[in-house]
Amino acid sequence: MKITTLAIAILIAGTLSCQSQTPKGTPVTMAAAADQFLQSLDASQKAKAHFSFEDSERYNWHYIPKQRNGITLKELTADQLKKAMALLHTGLSDTGFNKATSIMQLENVLKEVEARPATDNYRDQDKYYFSIFGDPASDNIWGWRLEGHHISFNFSSANNRIVSGTPGFLGSNPAIVLSGPEKGKYILKDEAELGLAFVKSLDEAQLKKAIIDVKAPGEIITANSRKAMISNPVGILYSEMTDTQQKTFMQLVSIYLHRYTKAYAMSMVKDLETAGLKNMRFAWAGELQTGVGHPHYYRIQGPTIIIEYDNTQNNANHIHTVIRDLKNDFGGDELLEHYQQHKHHK
Repeated sequence: MKITTLAIAILIAGTLSCQSQTPKGTPVTMAAAADQFLQSLDASQKAKAHFSFEDSERYNWHYIPKQRNGITLKELTADQLKKAMALLHTGLSDTGFNKATSIMQLENVLKEVEARPATDNYRDQDKYYFSIFGDPASDNIWGWRLEGHHISFNFSSANNRIVSGTPGFLGSNPAIVLSGPEKGKYILKDEAELGLAFVKSLDEAQLKKAIIDVKAPGEIITANSRKAMISNPVGILYSEMTDTQQKTFMQLVSIYLHRYTKAYAMSMVKDLETAGLKNMRFAWAGELQTGVGHPHYYRIQGPTIIIEYDNTQNNANHIHTVIRDLKNDFGGDELLEHYQQHKHHK
């Protein structure tokens, strides 16, 4: 059996903790991991993977199967792949890392579902691209991206601190594998089932506020926009929920935020609390059940964040989810301005 580059990476990464470790057990920072990856590339590979922080490519994000800029997993050696996966693990929790790599592997299932020939690489678990923006070894401000079909994580760092990991997209097609050796696999199950559990907990009066449409939209509303924007927030307010419902609501929010490392997730929680949880809303559209054949959508929105979940495509067996930071997507405009003013004064 052929062992793919992704399979090798997962085997290697399986020995890593949420932070990569040196032989002495000292945590490797994101900047160090990014620099180790970048320095492992040869000149031609680096030309593909390395951009300036202010390059417009940093905003060129998407989550569909397409050619991208950056260097693919397929082009990396085993050692380079190890370093790439170590970098990914400095930004994501174990749960987030496992979801991301499982989504990559799902390309093999999708290839079989669509009856594509073995030579066809439209569905390819190795067609995921790493890009580095700026110099992680010397710049105070820099960033990086991992992107491919149904995955996009966009990190920005300043002074060895994650400023942003958004836009952060994870999707799954099929949402539930219906046949074959992977039958029953359901990568984004928690996002689906807890969202349903929350909306089912609402009484009739609350549902009138939460349900914004009997038909679910065919896609996440924010799509791959440069700036996330949904005017006139709708849905039920946090302050209109019972204590038990508020707890379930925050558990749902937590599922998304804790795709990331604990420190970054908690920084987003702090932003939510500072902006006021009472201003958070939950909105639902479509059928009040999950599973194949039942299209549905929900959204969590507050002053600092938009989280969207959509399962409508492919007979409602195709999930898209995204996290958008309304101030700090791609690091935010203030970070870019600071970089441009101080890039020659490291």
